[in-house]
Amino acid sequence: MVTNKNILITAGSTWVTIDKVRIISNTASGKTGLLLAKQLKKTGAKVTLLLGPGDFSNSRIPGVRVINFKYFSELKKLLSSELRKQKYSVLIHAAAVADYKPEKVLNRKTSSRLSGWKISLVPTEKLINSSKKIAPGLIVVGFKFEPDAGKNRLFEKGRQLLKEADLDIVVANACKNKAYQAYILDKTNGYGPFLNKVKMTAYLSKILKDRLR
Repeated sequence: MVTNKNILITAGSTWVTIDKVRIISNTASGKTGLLLAKQLKKTGAKVTLLLGPGDFSNSRIPGVRVINFKYFSELKKLLSSELRKQKYSVLIHAAAVADYKPEKVLNRKTSSRLSGWKISLVPTEKLINSSKKIAPGLIVVGFKFEPDAGKNRLFEKGRQLLKEADLDIVVANACKNKAYQAYILDKTNGYGPFLNKVKMTAYLSKILKDRLR
């Protein structure tokens, strides 16, 4: 049963610094993670939400423990710390984690009068890949966003992530022509399509509830 199970959710965008006053970010809204936190709290789970930057003033969920972060380095530390100090049954990694960071971060403000500014980016580490090493037995849910993909591409990329990161469940989603479409994949099944986030998160919550019995 989900009742009293500890569930950790990450949500929202993630910043990386490029100089003393500037960042690189992404357009993630955090809505998926907030919906999941709300639905899983209703099932009786003890939910902790690691929430990235944004205006969430009207999104408070009673009973959900929220820890805010802004930067990739903060999320990395929080994720590791939470998984080490608390016994979690599930990690839902819905945050849009920065895939790249500057090779060199300037410790000053770059002049706005330059004719150009070249920034060399290098990949960040995949935080989700180390979660089961920190917490063996953890059920891990990952997300794969391919903005313009159709069903076949979503299944292909979702299955690839399942295998590469040793995940239990992947939500492969797209927003082609501003129309949301998602599939929930595990090692044997595929569910969907889900044409809005409310239906997708409700079904994912049901799957997790069944697995935690």
